[in-house]
Amino acid sequence: MGETVTALSVAASGMEAQSMRLRYISENVANADTPGYRRKTAAFETALDGGTGTGRVALGPVELDPTEPGRIYDPGNPLAGADGYYQGSNVDMVVEIADAREAQRSYEANLKLFDQARQMSQSLLELLRR
Repeated sequence: MGETVTALSVAASGMEAQSMRLRYISENVANADTPGYRRKTAAFETALDGGTGTGRVALGPVELDPTEPGRIYDPGNPLAGADGYYQGSNVDMVVEIADAREAQRSYEANLKLFDQARQMSQSLLELLRR
């Protein structure tokens, strides 16, 4: 029964981490046209318990993508300098869409693992009741 609880915990941590990753991706997409906006990223980390790995994952601290934002030529924009350019964002929609699909598929895989572990524990409890 302990392995089932561990499997449930690992799957739940994966779903939570991917959920937070999707949140950052949606913030990036929403701010793609915001001048000066820097893309948010976060790496996965192994969750530790007393210095030992648990198999669970967590999203690390949010970091800003160091890629330089593009310069946009629009002399009529109030943010434009004397040369007619202003700083755009560094969000690449193709990358964001690919990251969102990857996060969604990973979330779904963790959800299936969670459901299978739950079904196994229910089956075990039914066997023990007999």
